Amino acid sequence: MSEAVPEAEKDRIVQDSKVELTEEDAWDKLGYSFPQWRKWQILGVVFLIQISMNLNASMYANGVSKIAEEHHVSKQVARIPQMAFLVAYGFGCELWAPWSEEYGRWPIQQMSLFLVNIWQIPCALSKNYETYVICRLLAGLSTAGGSVTLGVLADMWLPENQEYAVAFLVLSSVGGSVVGAIVGGFVEKFLSLSWIFWIQLIFGVFVQVVHLVCNPETRSTILLDREAKRRRKTGEDPNVYGPHEIRERRLTFKEFRTITWRPFYMFFTEPIVTWLSLLSGFSDALIFTFLQSFTPVYEQWGFGVIGVSLAFIPLLLGYVIAYLSYLPSIHHFRKIRRTQPGKLQPEARLWWLLYLAPLEAIGLFGFAWTSLGPKHGIPWIATMIFSCMVGIANYAIYQSSIDYQTAAYGPYAASATGGNDLARDFLAGIAALYSTPMYTNIPGRPLEYASTILACIAVVVTIPIYVFYYKGAELREKSKFAQTLEKTHEQRHEQRRKSSLGALEKSRRMQDGGEEEKRVDGDGSSPERRHNERV
Repeated sequence: MSEAVPEAEKDRIVQDSKVELTEEDAWDKLGYSFPQWRKWQILGVVFLIQISMNLNASMYANGVSKIAEEHHVSKQVARIPQMAFLVAYGFGCELWAPWSEEYGRWPIQQMSLFLVNIWQIPCALSKNYETYVICRLLAGLSTAGGSVTLGVLADMWLPENQEYAVAFLVLSSVGGSVVGAIVGGFVEKFLSLSWIFWIQLIFGVFVQVVHLVCNPETRSTILLDREAKRRRKTGEDPNVYGPHEIRERRLTFKEFRTITWRPFYMFFTEPIVTWLSLLSGFSDALIFTFLQSFTPVYEQWGFGVIGVSLAFIPLLLGYVIAYLSYLPSIHHFRKIRRTQPGKLQPEARLWWLLYLAPLEAIGLFGFAWTSLGPKHGIPWIATMIFSCMVGIANYAIYQSSIDYQTAAYGPYAASATGGNDLARDFLAGIAALYSTPMYTNIPGRPLEYASTILACIAVVVTIPIYVFYYKGAELREKSKFAQTLEKTHEQRHEQRRKSSLGALEKSRRMQDGGEEEKRVDGDGSSPERRHNERV
């Protein structure tokens, strides 16, 4: 009579004499079991990677005037390489993600950083405009962005425990663009055009070296492969093999196509993904729109290149304020989840966003009509107060949308957040072309009307946040992707629980057996030795 297969064994592959090593068999070797200091050290390096990526995206804007002058093209044409980088960046994130699942996060991030750094060199040495277009396009495609960095985070924290880590990583994603704008102003003022790219290269090489030295692999399947090889080598378990070792094939073209297409499919078919991605993308596009609008706005108060770049500091301050404001709510909801499991729905992660999202429209309306300038007695600090509000809202939208999509889509979270990244980068790229004409060509009051239009759009795109908060559960019930979450989460939790109980029971039996031997054999000798002595 065959024995029932334990729940934890159902997904295990057994092939001939080879037995697959699963997560439950080596939980202590995975990223989830890293010490907290190690997790945050790894995340700190990923933070630098995100800063580098977004600095590359925004700093180019400070070279537009010199590129137009040196290569005899219009400023609008000179912005095409910026658009090319951002749009390609959005697609690059999705192209790199499947390979990081197959070959590991570490080599993919190293290869991405290396390629991006390489493409900076032709731009720095360029003698013609076309080089900027081609190399910036290739640099965007070479950038393994949010999908991979969020993958590293997911390798170390389970969805119910990752809010602090997500909040920290989002700060680097939104902050990097502003850092690029601030640093770029000084480079534009005091250095030649080539230094726009040399600075990016220097920081990129620094980040790559830090990642090379400090960060290990975190992808669970790669770590399981290594652990299986170690066990075979030491003789601990000669029949155990890792997930990639036991499978006869790697990622097929069909599987690669499915994985690559899934973010786009979810973007167009999942209402939650669509609206939150558009909202997040619109907010990110605002930052790149501001890169162009700040110059004509602050020139009214006599700001030069350095002054305009420093005007981005309130935006950065808004990001920090928003990050700090999330910490109490994260602590509160984590406490509820630990003491009352199952009480909170994923929609709870949108709660704080309900109060911060309106700052998007308020900040834009305020920025619009304080842009009237000193002729109307308005001080420059007024515009910065409202841009700080926009920063708070922009951070909150990205943070909550990523956190909610991760909780709502479980095993499909990478694809859901991939749509978010795609929308952010694509819309930001388009913004690089329309922002300047928008702030100069609208009749009447172009500065005020342009920001007012953005504010009206902000009102429309933030409405779905409230719909998802109150009706999100009903929408998820209609989603085949979101419905997979609860079942998969419960199965993995039960597998880990049984694995832990099995180890505990085994330890208890060994302890009881040892006590029994001591009770029967009071002299401490083994039963085998006593038998030999009697014979």
